[in-house]
Amino acid sequence: MTPFLTSFPRRRRFLIVVPVLALLVWALLPPPRFNSPTTLLDAFKGSSRKSSDNILRYVDPLIGTVNGGHVFPGATLPYGMAKAVADSNNHGEAAAGFVSDDSEIQGFSHLHDSGTGGSPSLGNFPLFVHPGCPEDDYSQCYFGIGLNNSVYAEMTASQHATLYKFSFPDKAEVESHGVVVPSSPLILIDLTDLGNTRTGGDIEVNPVTGRITGNGSFTPSFGSGAYTAHFCADFRGAEVRKTGTFLHTNATDELNALGNVGSNFYIPSGSAGAWIHFARPSKGQIMARVGLSFISVAQACRNAETEIPDFGFDDVVKASEKAWKEKLSVVRPDYSRMSNELLTTFWSGLYRALISPQDYTGENQLWKSDEPYYDSFYCIWDSYRAQHPLLTIVDPVVQTRMVRSLIDTYKHEGKLPDCRMSFSKGYTQGGSNADVVLADAFVKNLTDGIDWEVGYEAVVSDAEVEPKDWSTSGRGGLVSWHQLGYVPYDDVDRNGTGPMSRGISRTVEYAYDDFAIALMARGLGRKGDETKYLQRSRNWKNLFNPQQEDRYRDEVGEVQKTQFKGFLQPRFRNGTWRYQNTRLCSPIYQQHSCYYDTQYDTYEGSPWLYTFYVPQDMASLIEALGGRRAFVERLDYFHSSGINYMGNEPNFLPTFQFHYGGRPGRSAYWVHQYIPAQFNSSINGIPGNDDCAMGAFTAFAFMGFYPVAGQDVYLLTAPLFREVSIRTPTGKLATLRNAAGFDAPRYESIYIQSAKLDGRPYTRSWITHDFFVNGGTLEFVLGTEESDWGTRDEDLPPSLSTGMLD
Repeated sequence: MTPFLTSFPRRRRFLIVVPVLALLVWALLPPPRFNSPTTLLDAFKGSSRKSSDNILRYVDPLIGTVNGGHVFPGATLPYGMAKAVADSNNHGEAAAGFVSDDSEIQGFSHLHDSGTGGSPSLGNFPLFVHPGCPEDDYSQCYFGIGLNNSVYAEMTASQHATLYKFSFPDKAEVESHGVVVPSSPLILIDLTDLGNTRTGGDIEVNPVTGRITGNGSFTPSFGSGAYTAHFCADFRGAEVRKTGTFLHTNATDELNALGNVGSNFYIPSGSAGAWIHFARPSKGQIMARVGLSFISVAQACRNAETEIPDFGFDDVVKASEKAWKEKLSVVRPDYSRMSNELLTTFWSGLYRALISPQDYTGENQLWKSDEPYYDSFYCIWDSYRAQHPLLTIVDPVVQTRMVRSLIDTYKHEGKLPDCRMSFSKGYTQGGSNADVVLADAFVKNLTDGIDWEVGYEAVVSDAEVEPKDWSTSGRGGLVSWHQLGYVPYDDVDRNGTGPMSRGISRTVEYAYDDFAIALMARGLGRKGDETKYLQRSRNWKNLFNPQQEDRYRDEVGEVQKTQFKGFLQPRFRNGTWRYQNTRLCSPIYQQHSCYYDTQYDTYEGSPWLYTFYVPQDMASLIEALGGRRAFVERLDYFHSSGINYMGNEPNFLPTFQFHYGGRPGRSAYWVHQYIPAQFNSSINGIPGNDDCAMGAFTAFAFMGFYPVAGQDVYLLTAPLFREVSIRTPTGKLATLRNAAGFDAPRYESIYIQSAKLDGRPYTRSWITHDFFVNGGTLEFVLGTEESDWGTRDEDLPPSLSTGMLD
């Protein structure tokens, strides 16, 4: 969360959700206001403010903490390594730790990812707190079970350390797990993680100072490899009575160390750690500071001592709040006529887009480098489409550092990642989509410290050199790609190994990746390469079957068909077609059938979806589909029939692709169908894994434009605000303004009738990145019906076949 996180004490399991919700919202307010009911109620009212003077009150980190959103709602800095939150024991939903349901809290841990699919990620070294033990005997306390006691927890974070404030009832005796016990807190730290993947490790508690240090080796949640993490925990507020260690449910005060640091005892898997039994806190509180590192215990201790030297909770909160305000205040919307729900949806979406990737610079355990190191690109298949283009606008300095980090990863590991977490290679879901991230930065002229010669070498490696294991980096099937121009269903790959599936989605993504490389080649003066990769970018046509019909079974089992003909289909090496149902892997037909290691030719989407993925040459696709009218009808059907699933990132761009068919008004229509119906301020207010991309989509839709990632193109719709300004790198403002017709919250006038750029008529339905660098004012007049704005041939977004590169 923004500044910090708190939780109510809980005496019964069913009381968990309501108090946690209340104080998560409460924690959004500045510290002096925490006890002000009127301020809390005011946060739920609509606003007439005309500037973003109080951003954080509209950030709700609980959005997406159920329904598969897997959002991290705890304390963190922008892109912060340390991420503190209470972890729930709902294994199926706790990928980011906390879940907004009635599951028990199983501890407070300090490292997390946000918005991911796959298995639970990180959650290392959870800290447990008990207010006391039966008979005042540590051995009678609970080890390794959910918390259900009278402890009140608050937490905040710096870049590499977390700080907890545990408050206890001011009584000689307190209730814990239904038992009245003496007030003498016991705190333990477990070496485990959310996925219970630990092997080995060490832990030690100093019986005099109470410092607990330790480490362990763990495996990533969606990839191959292993990583080591270290921690250093210090406590203040009460005297140390006893210390010891535990293994599973057995505790002892005879050993203060396990593993190589003390007993030369190999710690088996499962629960293991150290504990401290404190005297009753004199002021009713115990502070716990946990330093973190991926290098060493010593560095974890230095991180904590440097960043939080005096356990100053309020100071850390204020620093975190300042960091978030600085990042978010780049965007300045007009709040006129905006409801609290819409403002919360927008600001929370923008906030989530800045949680990851995480800045691990100085903590790279794999190689030494002067370059930045970012982790949790989880995964680029999700984030390249919206999140990275958003960062290029609102935080170009950090996006530049991320590009440098990707290039440095190529230099040391031989390939750009498509997915990366916990210093490990994640599984490649489709193409080599870091190519698009680099091309997007290149065409938008991010340069500071980027070695574009090495960057170009990296993307060419993806296009030309197949790795031995292309399941976690690079591309597979390159012989077929180069010779046949597609990835066949029966591909025979003798150069590397990986799942022999996803031929359609890999083909269209490889085609677009090669188009992105062609743009870089053009900019670097490599004419021969440009020609080669432009030719390969047309390979999507090789899987387009113009005769393929759209057939389905109705409610009584009868086979029906629509008027739509022509879809991407699997193909054999000999050129003949194989059939895949055009609706397979959509919400209306076997949605969960197309994953990484399944047999089908599309990944997490249907042939209906992937047939639209030709952003390099939409004009050619539209021609193949029967022209603009037929294309618009097909795209409308895609959205209205239930085939589209907005819970996955490839489905974002089709919301705006009506622009290419000369109907930008239909893009605006569908934006308003999805917001707030599927993107809203409820705890299940996003339709799928957040991936830091759902928030980016939300932010773009509110601001009135959407990127075609890898190109210098933004598709325009009317902002949901009366006006929004973005501070540019040159210090100027890029302002999009609804100058007339704005009618929120009804939103009946959503169609652009005319536009002006800096006072001059502007008829294009798209704009370039120069607007977000050098600033300007784009004004719209809105109406209740579609107009002819943006519909002429010369006003359509560019396509390869209509002179994009002329």
